[in-house]
Amino acid sequence: MSGKIINSILLVNISLLFSFHQPGFKQQQITYKRVKTAYTNTWDKLQMDIKSKNIDPSHFEIYLRIFKHEAVLEAWIRQKPADPFVLLKSYAICAKSGVLGPKRKQGDGQVPEGFYDIVAFQPQSNYHLALKVGYPNTSDRILAGKNDPGGDIMIHGNCVTIGCIPIQDQFIEELYVLCVESKSQGQKIKADLYPLKFQSKDTVLLSDYSYENKAFWRNLRKAYFIFEQTKIPAKVGLEKNGTYLIDK
Repeated sequence: MSGKIINSILLVNISLLFSFHQPGFKQQQITYKRVKTAYTNTWDKLQMDIKSKNIDPSHFEIYLRIFKHEAVLEAWIRQKPADPFVLLKSYAICAKSGVLGPKRKQGDGQVPEGFYDIVAFQPQSNYHLALKVGYPNTSDRILAGKNDPGGDIMIHGNCVTIGCIPIQDQFIEELYVLCVESKSQGQKIKADLYPLKFQSKDTVLLSDYSYENKAFWRNLRKAYFIFEQTKIPAKVGLEKNGTYLIDK
């Protein structure tokens, strides 16, 4: 057997050894002081809140909805993939940036609008704790055209923002813990960002914006109402031009 083959086998075996002994996601997260403190501060009460919804706190899914005009972040939970979600918590967004409308370029100060996943956890954020929103998604990249769409959009604490979604530190601790619990069970956490609640009387605000935004918002509106009616997130696809395809 050649030396190269032996070395390759050794590298594979070493890799497998380390992969089997890596701590789980939750165990890894609570090695960070802020996350451990967040668990101490919030988890007992959160478990009671979850049980009050007839959901097992040891196994649940979380789904986030964010509304820019109303400045609110909603955390919904359910037990199983086929179940409808129930509202667990609503958090006030404590600082705003930009105007109604999607983010299309770096430095525009806009909070994105669209359908995203939580793609990273930041236990040592400069803003207490942070959850990274998966902006730009494929739609954003297409619709940004030749512009750099930007990135690094976070849900975080420490009420300051340029394009992010800040909530109070005690609330980001709750939300971060909920997301760690859900992520540790293998869930992909969805976060849908809307300009406003489309059934609100404030929908008239959207009439002041460009046709391009109105067409974009019609798609978002369809997904909003699917969830309002079923409490299950819409299925979201994509056309070649970047337009979302929305279905139940």
